[in-house]
Amino acid sequence: MAVAQRSATRVAVAPAAPPDHSGSPSYGAVIAAALAERRAALDVALRELAARADELALVAARLVATLRSANKVLVAGNGGSAAEAQHFAAELVGRFKRERAAYAALALTTDTATLTAVANDYGYADVFARQVLAFGQRGDLLLAFSTSGESENLLRAAAACRARGVGLVAVTGERPSRLAAAADLTLRVPASDTAVIQELHKIVTHVLCDLVETELMAWAGEAAR
Repeated sequence: MAVAQRSATRVAVAPAAPPDHSGSPSYGAVIAAALAERRAALDVALRELAARADELALVAARLVATLRSANKVLVAGNGGSAAEAQHFAAELVGRFKRERAAYAALALTTDTATLTAVANDYGYADVFARQVLAFGQRGDLLLAFSTSGESENLLRAAAACRARGVGLVAVTGERPSRLAAAADLTLRVPASDTAVIQELHKIVTHVLCDLVETELMAWAGEAAR
């Protein structure tokens, strides 16, 4: 039996019309306004931070002394501050601007097996304290980034520092906080808006890493003579 074949029917599909943005605000104008607002906020904050240069110098000196003594720097934070902790540790372990020896720095925010095990077995409030108890030795330093200074897991890490003889430096926002009260040394950046605090923390990271790298390289050069 012959089987009749149907001829294929072609359906023409019209190209999609481009979206109509008439009447909507220009993204360029919105972005320009946002950048102008951010620039104004940062201009004010950076002037105030420059006035606190001596406080920043104390933090740098503490970091240099820790690493020069063959101790290590532990770094912690939550959310955006966790990313900053990893950024800080990476600049020391790798390099910032210069070829030099690796420096002992460990972010306590990166080991997902440890973080989830401790969070599951003990609670999220203990994720940093447990690691300080595991890795911290007398003479080490914990650098804690926090926009609020009120995170319970950092407060428990502060208690673990005291138990282990580990120093604690806090980098926070402008407001007084329990973390600042618990720390040996606190740098409170002059901002209360979370985004601006985080941007200032990144600048602080770069300034500190530059100073630490310069000082330790100079010290290593002197020691080699």
